Amino acid sequence: MDCKHGHKHEDHHHEHHVEIKSLNTAFTVGIILNLLFVAVESLYGLITGSVGLLSDAGHNLSDVTSLILAMMAFRLARIKATKNYTYGYKKGTILVSLTNAILLIVAVIFIIKESIYKIIHPVDSSTLGDTIIWVAAIGIAINGITAWLFMKDKEKDLNIKGAFLHMAADTLVSISVVVSGIIIKYTGWSIIDPVIGLLIAIVIVISTWSLLSKSIRLAIDGVPGNVNLDKVAKCILSVPGVKEYHHMHVWAISTTENALTAHIVVDDIGAMEQIKEQIKRELAEAGISHATLEIESPDSRCCKMCDN
Repeated sequence: MDCKHGHKHEDHHHEHHVEIKSLNTAFTVGIILNLLFVAVESLYGLITGSVGLLSDAGHNLSDVTSLILAMMAFRLARIKATKNYTYGYKKGTILVSLTNAILLIVAVIFIIKESIYKIIHPVDSSTLGDTIIWVAAIGIAINGITAWLFMKDKEKDLNIKGAFLHMAADTLVSISVVVSGIIIKYTGWSIIDPVIGLLIAIVIVISTWSLLSKSIRLAIDGVPGNVNLDKVAKCILSVPGVKEYHHMHVWAISTTENALTAHIVVDDIGAMEQIKEQIKRELAEAGISHATLEIESPDSRCCKMCDN
């Protein structure tokens, strides 16, 4: 993040409209495809008694819920503010992200429980390798397509990134289930099935941890991960006329928008409007779209108290 004075305004209205339409399509297609796959995988998981298929179906069901919640968050973020909700429902996107992470942890607990049960009480599934292979192969295609739908927008929003990571992880999980099916088919080692279930649980925990930690951080108004306070301070102090700053706070309004409040000490109060506008342009470049600045002179009471 560089501090570049001056800000060129561009009209992104058409691009934003296309992005909204594209993401709505991605969510809709992803939800429908994954719901169909969950139904198929659950059916064959019950028929074969495969914990690999059942655990993967449970994981995919939690991802369908995640996609639905993420789509809701995507739309909540675009509801206009009211007198009772002055930021609109943008904070809901953070709560959705946190809920998604918790749902995945619940799915992990279920998978571990089922896998351990099948290890203790093994089921002979040596004749079911072909079924496991073909069902999981369908999963590779569906999860891969869904991940691809979110790939280009994954860095723009935490919920979209979460959807992409879940689908990408699911693709790897389905590949592992195919591998287990091949091993079972040619070796008869049915123990591989619950072992794969445990490996799936590990993959989910790894892919979910970042989403969970970031969501918790934003939910308790921590500084967003994409904001470096030292660089923000450098940008503020680089504006001509700024002497110092204090009482600076940064938090997330949503998974895509950040806010800041700060007291800015300037040499010339008469130039405060120009200085304020310049600071806001610098902060916009730094990823902070909402800035509330209180301009003070070096002789202000607040400034003197901060020096003591």
